[in-house]
Amino acid sequence: MQNLAPIALFVYNRPEHTRRTLSYLKKNLLADESRLFIFSDAAKTDADHYKVEQVRHLVKEVTGFKSVKVIERKQNLGLAKSIISGVTQLVNEYGKIIVFEDDLLSSPYTLQYFNDALIRYANEEKVMHIGAYMYNLKGAKLPETFFYRAASSWGWATWARAWKNFEPDIDKLIPQFDKEKINRFSIDHTMNFWKQVQEFKAGKNNSWAIRWYASVFLKDGLTLNPSKSFINNIGNDGTGVHSNPESVYQVKIAQKPVVHFPDKISEDPRAYEAIKHFLKNRKGNLVQRGLRFVIKLKVKYLTKK
Repeated sequence: MQNLAPIALFVYNRPEHTRRTLSYLKKNLLADESRLFIFSDAAKTDADHYKVEQVRHLVKEVTGFKSVKVIERKQNLGLAKSIISGVTQLVNEYGKIIVFEDDLLSSPYTLQYFNDALIRYANEEKVMHIGAYMYNLKGAKLPETFFYRAASSWGWATWARAWKNFEPDIDKLIPQFDKEKINRFSIDHTMNFWKQVQEFKAGKNNSWAIRWYASVFLKDGLTLNPSKSFINNIGNDGTGVHSNPESVYQVKIAQKPVVHFPDKISEDPRAYEAIKHFLKNRKGNLVQRGLRFVIKLKVKYLTKK
């Protein structure tokens, strides 16, 4: 019998996103052998109540897994507290965990990728996080999987040994960064990771993910990632708590299992450069997409006059 990691799925008020996420997850190899824990947050406002109840009705009917347990929060925790408490609970019980949110479509091989990696690197202290999402790195000749510094929250896995290093207190994290570390942390300033840290400190976001990445980074930890994404995020449509309508992060989901994992436990310089190149060009792509959208609106307006 395989020692498979439990799956934690965090849901709130998006029934259609949740339905699609579960539909894809159910089609995974190993789904029928995996324990699924669904954490349903309570409504924050009266306006959210109906959609939350729709989601709860939906998840109570879920089948196709070894077992399904739904944890309905009595009070609204918010995404950060819900994830932190849910992950802590399951890693303490099972020693490892696979984490999904309600807007992630997976490959049929995503669970296999996670479980294989969790077993392979179980005792490698430096490996702290397994990510399943990867940008569309066109033209980059990379191995099937590689190590990288940043931790993606769009489908991930970890161990109790790594999660024990999670530091939620931003006032303990910030003093450990100097100018050189901020540069490395933000991928040579191509990503707004440090800005997210500052915004959390200022109360402008409530991100658990930026504190997790900072915790991994400050321990000199590494994250395992696939070169072909095993996840596509459908939440970048403006419906998510922390998302805006964007299409630059849309990817085609890998349809083949991972065969090769890196033996050398160090960051892959080719992958780092490929990701940095994507992030630099992403800013230009977003501006171009924004301009095209504005032009389209103007044309639509003028043709209606």
